Amino acid sequence: MRVNPHQLSQNLKKGLSPIFIITGDEPLIVQECCDLVRSTAKKHGFTERELIHAEHNFDWSTLVASAGNMSLFAEKKLVELRLPGGKPGDKGSKALQEFASLASEDLLLLLVLPKLDKSQLNSKWVKVLEQSGVLVQVWPVTIQEMPRWINQRLTSAGLSAEPEAVQILAERVEGNLLAASQEIEKLKLSSPGQEITREMMEHSVTSSARYSVFNLIDTVLSGDSVKAVKTLDGLRIEGIEPPIVLWAIAREIRTLLDIMEKLDQGQPLARLVRLQKRQPLIQGALHRLNKRQLESLLIRARAIDVSIKGGSGQQSPWTGLLELTLNFCGQRTI
Repeated sequence: MRVNPHQLSQNLKKGLSPIFIITGDEPLIVQECCDLVRSTAKKHGFTERELIHAEHNFDWSTLVASAGNMSLFAEKKLVELRLPGGKPGDKGSKALQEFASLASEDLLLLLVLPKLDKSQLNSKWVKVLEQSGVLVQVWPVTIQEMPRWINQRLTSAGLSAEPEAVQILAERVEGNLLAASQEIEKLKLSSPGQEITREMMEHSVTSSARYSVFNLIDTVLSGDSVKAVKTLDGLRIEGIEPPIVLWAIAREIRTLLDIMEKLDQGQPLARLVRLQKRQPLIQGALHRLNKRQLESLLIRARAIDVSIKGGSGQQSPWTGLLELTLNFCGQRTI
């Protein structure tokens, strides 16, 4: 069964399926969907949770073995498998299908992975898992949808806002749901139960240092490594969460790959990049980095995402972000 994030809560009220697949590139919504499945599972007696990161050269026998490794003190177990690459390969496909046959009222699989394309959604392993469970597709919130999304979050936080105030926040976060959510939480603390006016929102977002993350992106695109490192360090000192910085960098890498592909098809840059002030930045980055380098940067970004979420990597998220920033600027790191 396939549902969207808004339908997940209602689906869970009908009963707990043995398999949940959460797929998408919108980290905030993916995280909230996972939280909802975990909390519901806990209410149903799933007191044991095993987190597995299926990275490069992952031993897929570990997944099947986890089905039998039940704690002496837990009767029900949730296995959360994170697949940052999105493609399990032949061995992984077989292991996932075998695990699907073992999933039951006492064993639940929560599979979290990036957006699946059409061919992946039609693959055998996805169809087998979907037959026994629920597939939640998380779609990006478009620029046009952003004001409505912000209004929904404001209402959930017990707030309301003037249309102009909503538009100001939508323009400043530029699609970053994590940043928008944190700004709303700040407003909830500073102005509980109030209607947020245009003036209040302008003051809030202007005084919020987290939006310099977008200045970081422009600096990285320009290739100014010295300024980029200083900006990144400033974000760290000011307490900006690593996922927000990573989201912005990873999104820009994907955007460059998409623009590169369309330029090869003969589409003009002016049509692909509407803001004139960003066109020379994009041109400079594409001149500096080729497709293979951009794909390598994206792999590095996924590794940082694993370290942020408590994976097996020994490198701190900020060290990873520093290396990613330097590489994006065209600098080599050891």
